[in-house]
Amino acid sequence: MKTSGYIEEKLQRLYPEMVRWRRHLHQNPELSFQEVHTSRWIAEQLKSFGCEVREGVGGHGLLVTIKGALPGPVVALRADIDALPIQDEKECEYRSKVPGVMHACGHDGHTSALLAVANYYQQHKDELAGERRLIFQPAEEQTPGGAIRMIEDGALEGVDAIYGVHLWSPLAYGQSATKAGPFMAAADEFTLEIVGLGGHGGMPHKTVDTIVIGSALVQSVQSIVGRNVDPLKPAVVTIGSFQAGTTNNVIAERCVMKGTVRTFDDETRKLTHDRLEQLIKFTCGMHDAEYHYHMRIGYPSVVNDEQEADRFFRVSGELFGDDNTIHSEAMMVAEDFSYYLEKVPGCFMFVGAGNKEAGIVHAHHHPRFDIDERAMVNSARLLIQMAEDFAAG
Repeated sequence: MKTSGYIEEKLQRLYPEMVRWRRHLHQNPELSFQEVHTSRWIAEQLKSFGCEVREGVGGHGLLVTIKGALPGPVVALRADIDALPIQDEKECEYRSKVPGVMHACGHDGHTSALLAVANYYQQHKDELAGERRLIFQPAEEQTPGGAIRMIEDGALEGVDAIYGVHLWSPLAYGQSATKAGPFMAAADEFTLEIVGLGGHGGMPHKTVDTIVIGSALVQSVQSIVGRNVDPLKPAVVTIGSFQAGTTNNVIAERCVMKGTVRTFDDETRKLTHDRLEQLIKFTCGMHDAEYHYHMRIGYPSVVNDEQEADRFFRVSGELFGDDNTIHSEAMMVAEDFSYYLEKVPGCFMFVGAGNKEAGIVHAHHHPRFDIDERAMVNSARLLIQMAEDFAAG
């Protein structure tokens, strides 16, 4: 295995290309399940390196197979390629050219880092032990996600371990983090339409007011976590959208609410779902309203393999220093990397991409989100070193 210094030197030489790739992707984002041009562009770059590329995997995904000259394991590395329906409000030369769509979560950086990894491995495959499977996955941002179809199309066939990195702006450049076991939450999404009886604002007794009913539900669903869920088991129920009424003197006949349920274990997940449905049923029934309710099951919890998490802390400590290698708390954000981890051992890791001095402070999914682009080198270094450490046994 090449030394970490050698690998860093090679990646630093690729850094200007990484920036160019990332900025192209940032200017030309595509939404989940629509990554037609993004996928085609990534394939062009990979083929220019001489890589073997399989296109159209799981929709718009790509698989790259780099087989070494020496025997060894199959290690998979994954990046996501989709963007979000958010208007880019940054003032910079590489801001999104697509109205209402932007890379507001760092997937452009993930893709660029994995392109650099592909370039590196393709140049060093004569010294490579085993196979490196590079997964460029579409549709991480929207359930049911792209990972399931990638797996169905053979992305994990023969794979012994898998690693993924998320560039993380709340974490300072130069740092990295993860945790063993449950790391990120399962996230499910629900939509509720309450149907009452509209009418005049001055004659409420002749109506069934859906705003009153919806408001009662917003309050009551918070009791699920506060009074039904074991306080030692994390859970969050969020109402993120509440839409009803059109003017000041008309009682709304319909109210539409949207929200999420986030949990870490199956028991809490089921309890929360059941209790939410009970509250909807009885609250609407108490007020004589009808309702239409749909829960969309999202990604399971990201659960890092204990041994692979231990590998991360050792490898990251060697690369970035023990002081910059952080034992993270569990997080309520979700990731469909969880599906890969259900099939093979692996680890999902955060690489710091924030920089207060440069003004890179905005949260993920914010209209002014950006990354410290130097973090792409750290991301590529970590992915390669994790893979090579695994291959070395």
